[in-house]
Amino acid sequence: MTSQLEQLRALSAVVADTGDIDAIARFRPLDATTNPSLLLKAAALPAYAPLIDAALAQARGGDLQARAADAGDRLAVAIGGEILKLIPGRVSTEVDARLSFDTEATLAQARKLVGLYEDAGIGRDRLLIKIASTWEGIRAAERLEREGIHCNLTLLFSFAQAVACAEAGVFLISPFVGRILDWHLANGMAKPAAPQDDPGVQSVTRIWRYYKRHGYRTVVMGASFRNTGQVLALAGCDRLTISPELLAELAAAPGEVPRALVDDGERAAPPAALTEAAFRWQHNEDAMANDKLADGIRRFAADQVKLEAMLAQRLQS
Repeated sequence: MTSQLEQLRALSAVVADTGDIDAIARFRPLDATTNPSLLLKAAALPAYAPLIDAALAQARGGDLQARAADAGDRLAVAIGGEILKLIPGRVSTEVDARLSFDTEATLAQARKLVGLYEDAGIGRDRLLIKIASTWEGIRAAERLEREGIHCNLTLLFSFAQAVACAEAGVFLISPFVGRILDWHLANGMAKPAAPQDDPGVQSVTRIWRYYKRHGYRTVVMGASFRNTGQVLALAGCDRLTISPELLAELAAAPGEVPRALVDDGERAAPPAALTEAAFRWQHNEDAMANDKLADGIRRFAADQVKLEAMLAQRLQS
């Protein structure tokens, strides 16, 4: 019998949630996603030492902090370039989380990253620019999409975020599963009896069905999984981005993988677009989403700071 991973590939596009090129080579995903936390881990891998040296040598900026930030961008692009040698699809490279509430600054860094990739001979057709799903981030993504720069909207926890992303015409969203469950367990919820009872699984299922019903083309890519049960409960979702650890479990596990998400074929015109005020209110009313978006931005920003501090130390040595 084929593994659960191979069966899952027939139902959903499998994406690797890692910057580890060895893991990517092993599991042969369609795409790969990175973020500051994954890049910080990747920077410690011996395979990436030459890329760090090159990024530091090319770093530009008026002071040490600016040079370290520039080296961070160059390292992200270099790692993305190595990943693209191993996958047929796209790599997601993230905009600095500290820019999550600044549309113009997000646009500027996104265009810079695309330019660095183009300098390396890598076109926009191989890239997704990853942006936090704040109102400001969604507005930046809307403009980037019009420029032919496709985006992956991350740190997505609320239904309002998902609706606003679809209305903005973004290429792909990454609704989180595991972090939603984390929040509910920390706030007194009993462990779900079955994966279908998992609030993170239910959130992605609701978003996927809404997109299909209203004809939105935005790709839904479930993310942030804590166990294979969550993954398999979303079999049939457009894409699933999965850590190497869970990919290994799925590759080693036999057993049938039935399609969990089924399009019922019902269609309806989409409702009126969300205004900024409606978006902010609806997102604010979801305590989990409000907490987890803020926490996710802080965590990614903290790891970006650690990465730049490491690069700054190397620049001084």
